[in-house]
Amino acid sequence: MTASGTATRYDATALVAFAHALLVGAGVRDDIGRDVAAVLVEGDLLGHTTHGLQLLPAYLAQLEKGTMRAAGEPQVVSRRPAVQAWDGARLPGPWLVLRALDAARDMAATYGSGTVTIRRSHHIACLAAYMKRMTDQGYAAILMSSDPSTCSVAPFGGTSAVFTPNPLAAGIPTSGDPILLDISASYTTNGLTQRLFDKAEKLPHPWVQDAAGNATDDPAVLFRDPPGTLLPLGGLDAGHKGYALALLIEACTAGLAGFGRADPAEGWGATVFAQVLDPAAFGGREAYLRQMDWLVAACHDATPRPGGPAVRLPGENGMRRYHEQTRRGVELYAGIMPALVPWAHKLHVPVPAALTR
Repeated sequence: MTASGTATRYDATALVAFAHALLVGAGVRDDIGRDVAAVLVEGDLLGHTTHGLQLLPAYLAQLEKGTMRAAGEPQVVSRRPAVQAWDGARLPGPWLVLRALDAARDMAATYGSGTVTIRRSHHIACLAAYMKRMTDQGYAAILMSSDPSTCSVAPFGGTSAVFTPNPLAAGIPTSGDPILLDISASYTTNGLTQRLFDKAEKLPHPWVQDAAGNATDDPAVLFRDPPGTLLPLGGLDAGHKGYALALLIEACTAGLAGFGRADPAEGWGATVFAQVLDPAAFGGREAYLRQMDWLVAACHDATPRPGGPAVRLPGENGMRRYHEQTRRGVELYAGIMPALVPWAHKLHVPVPAALTR
């Protein structure tokens, strides 16, 4: 916050340059650093503040420890005309995912669809941050991720952790802004519960459970001994749905990549499924847009619940933030820049100036 009490904003381009300089200063290859920086800032532009630049101090610490590789190339483990499987060699996840989506797009341009799995990627940040790149080119995309090195989500009916939140994102092109899905198989995420626990705050609803299986809004139960767990999407009443979604994502990531929870843990990372679809290869691009545009209009025209807001599409708030913050500057969540300043001093990188409005 500034002295006047207004939120601190930063030019998005300056933030990308800052993050890029920090990563390069930590030894990351220039092109990798540029892509990682862009994806992190894209997350903040969309309002995913736990999965944007907040991740950068942890990434820099992983680079310093050598648990995230600073340079190299993924190994292609398997290749068919419209399918590839990669070993990411613990390279930075955002760079790997961008390369995988590019490869999947190129396959989709020829065959209608393209799919790439990645095993042994490092963390891949905000999944929604990749989608607009594909929808801007007229493609639909699906992205899934799991982290086989850790677990924090219980299966439905259980109290011990088996899964990570297992996020799934999709980008759906329309004639206007894309529909951007970014959900997880759990009610909430590790990033949000950690943030709220650090601030001694509660969740909006009982999205976690203690070790005895009691649902609660207190994230502190996750940090006790024995620890609680995140609840699957649907909670105690309908958590079989989130549980099923978690299993599907595990099958598409760990199963298809051939590496996952059945293998020894290697540390914080990701196993990834990336798929790109070309609507032109199916019913045709114009027919696709006609169907999607009809759905957009029907959802917007739906009668809202009494006293409730108008119906909106997934990602609509994120795109509103994206456009507004691109114009006016990124409103960084409190604590993000203070956590980056020590790294800036250590790596001799100038800190960007806040915008004055």
